Amino acid sequence: MMQALIFDCDGVLVDTEKDGHRVAFNTAFETHGIDAHWGVREYHDLLQVAGGKERMRFYFDRNGWPEAEAERDALIKDLHATKSAAFQDLLRGGKMTLRPGVARLVDEARAADMALAVCSTSKLESVQACVDLLGPDRANAFSFILAGDAVSRKKPDPEIYLTAAERLDLPASQCLVIEDSEIGCRAATSAGMRCVVTTSAYTASESFEGAYRVVPELGDGANAVPLVEIAT
Repeated sequence: MMQALIFDCDGVLVDTEKDGHRVAFNTAFETHGIDAHWGVREYHDLLQVAGGKERMRFYFDRNGWPEAEAERDALIKDLHATKSAAFQDLLRGGKMTLRPGVARLVDEARAADMALAVCSTSKLESVQACVDLLGPDRANAFSFILAGDAVSRKKPDPEIYLTAAERLDLPASQCLVIEDSEIGCRAATSAGMRCVVTTSAYTASESFEGAYRVVPELGDGANAVPLVEIAT
């Protein structure tokens, strides 16, 4: 049996991208008077860049910056803060809910005495807001959350998962990761971890080379993917 269960956040805990992060980025652009709007298809392409700040830099590098070079770092910082606040407002407003099977899998991991953690490229406050949807009892069972700028290299680099294994004091081979994207799967498998992919709205057509198992959802009831099937 694996000794730790590590979740990605966006697309895994909550299907956040299309109606969450994308909407929040557009709110930030509008709030700061920037002539940019990310449509559904364009945001799908932008998701190939991991990290919200990195995603905006990529977009502005390609489409033109609204500020002089000396002001760009401050602009990205301000935009990301506004975006994160808008995203948390969406969560608190009940606009997004946990994906099927997440709470069940957390309960099964706790019953099996597995450590729990989250590894995400999103801002810590946004990840915490998603974890909080599990309720205080489950949320407090997580050993830690690695998010945002916790590491210097974002997924698909394995640094965040290697850091998690070190924090857990476990070999990577004893860690089971739940991801939803090719980028995340590459990060986990490059770290030497077993990766189960639960595809999300934006990632169903991606390739998941090296994944232990690929499912449309973790599921509940008759559709459930039991922990014992993926962690032994």
